[in-house]
Amino acid sequence: MTSPILTIDTPAGLVRATAGPRETDAVVFELGGAMRGSVHVTGTTDPHHWDQFTAVRACLGPVNAFKTTAPDEDLPRLANGRTGYRGSLILYRSADRPEVSVNPLSSASDHAPSEKTAAVLTAVLRGCAEHVEQRADLPAILEASRQRDTAGLLRFLTWSAAYHQAEAVRLEREARAALPALRGAEAAWRTAARWLAVSPHPVLLLMLADREGSLTREIRGLQWWAPYCVDAAAEERERASRAQAEADSLRAQQRRRPRGRRPSLVSAS
Repeated sequence: MTSPILTIDTPAGLVRATAGPRETDAVVFELGGAMRGSVHVTGTTDPHHWDQFTAVRACLGPVNAFKTTAPDEDLPRLANGRTGYRGSLILYRSADRPEVSVNPLSSASDHAPSEKTAAVLTAVLRGCAEHVEQRADLPAILEASRQRDTAGLLRFLTWSAAYHQAEAVRLEREARAALPALRGAEAAWRTAARWLAVSPHPVLLLMLADREGSLTREIRGLQWWAPYCVDAAAEERERASRAQAEADSLRAQQRRRPRGRRPSLVSAS
């Protein structure tokens, strides 16, 4: 069992975070000591694998900041300050080691906090996230979060797969168009060079010089552009494939969990 009361050491002093009764998909901590307000911790996806609900997200305020934003007056603040702060932190595992990803922290008026205040906020968010990660009912929290977020993730991943596929097609078209354009520019360069050899002229010199708008610059740009488009198209196809694979994985998870089935709940103190 994990204690419902945490003591978190921060640059501003000790912060006490008391976990309230678990909601379906979240735990809300009330803060005391060097900070006032609350922190909302819920399940979320691994930042690198959006089909895997294996991470926890801690948000400043009494609501899930990825869904809605707490009123300014409800945002956490330092005990001796009047400014409320918003932001979030994701705690996940990489090679079985804890990693954190901090989303931008800001005041209610959209100003970045000082370095000291940012350290306090980050320490409190991480402390609350680590507490939830160690709870016996974490699987139930993650499963409830998966049920909450899957529909939205599927919409996004379906859009993402289609977008990146379309980008790949566009870039491949650009690469194909660059090849004849390159051949045409090279032919024009050779023609201008022959004319210059026969009858030197300032205009021909400008066409052949290494300057903006010249044939030489055009050729260099096309020589770079075609391979770039080919490589970028391959990357876009990889992104499309990954988004499609993650969407397929989420749908498979839905099929394995018939609608109406609820995860077993394990109480945690």
